Amino acid sequence: MARWAIAIHGGAGVDPNLPEHRQEEAKRVLARCLQVGVDLLRSGAAALDVVEAVVRELETDPCFNTGRGSALTRAGTVEMEASIMDGNGRRCGAVSGVSTVRNPVSLARRVMDKSPHSYLAFDGAEDFAREQGLEVVDNSYFITEENVGMLKLAKEANSILFDYRIPLAGADTCSALAAASENRNNNGMVMNGLPISIYAPETVGCAVVDSNGFTAAATSTGGLMNKMTGRIGDSPLIGAGTYACGHCAVSCTGEGEAIIRSTLARDVAAVMEYKGLPLQEAVDFCVKERLDEGFAGLIAVSGTGEVAYGFNCTGMFRGCATQDGFMEVGIWE
Repeated sequence: MARWAIAIHGGAGVDPNLPEHRQEEAKRVLARCLQVGVDLLRSGAAALDVVEAVVRELETDPCFNTGRGSALTRAGTVEMEASIMDGNGRRCGAVSGVSTVRNPVSLARRVMDKSPHSYLAFDGAEDFAREQGLEVVDNSYFITEENVGMLKLAKEANSILFDYRIPLAGADTCSALAAASENRNNNGMVMNGLPISIYAPETVGCAVVDSNGFTAAATSTGGLMNKMTGRIGDSPLIGAGTYACGHCAVSCTGEGEAIIRSTLARDVAAVMEYKGLPLQEAVDFCVKERLDEGFAGLIAVSGTGEVAYGFNCTGMFRGCATQDGFMEVGIWE
């Protein structure tokens, strides 16, 4: 029997000014969702079922930028995306532009299991969800009052917000946020050559190896606050935001454009396979050498039960657990 292991994340690139109570809230949600995965693995569940179940839990909680609580487009709507991959045979499914499906990760799994395709988007994905009998809700279900306020702030600033989880409490808070954003920009913190204030973190993901040694990974996100309609990031792209094979399972988060350019998730598996690096060394190599000037993070598990993570930005919401009893939830280094 192989050793099971699980890693989860709630986004990389955490605003250092995020209030303490928000940090604690995020860690509580991560711990709860991590425990869901641990309980399933202890019962002998398959890796693929575990990553879907854990990401569904994360999609349902508005704490993170996925499912309910997703970032809003310029039009004030939600367009979500997700992917899932089975390391046993490298089967995969992905969706983009989803606006009414309660759990996009489950739709991605249906694309993998019940369609002849690997990727469906927008109306095609929505139609397929209804054909499959998945739960659908009005787009308003995903929209929170907080995100409406932050979209307004983003539009006033003519920008895309980096971290929209700082609570709004009126004009004074808005002014403080704008000043903080300007201060960060003046300090030279950039992603993809642009001020860090344009990027929104808190994509979620899960990577698992089960007691049979099979791996799986899943990633889900609402994208960027105040993004253009139709924008697609790395999360639904197999090999970029998500990858699983016999060597490892990986889920990425951070600057989507940089992750896409570097095919970050697949590269971790590639350096393990072709350079013979162990998991943590492979993760460190890819984060350091493959992102160029981009900022991102990732979680990973190996087929032999190791867990690893890495990021080159300020913090990453994350948690992991292994069969030998190790469990950890953290944000910073």
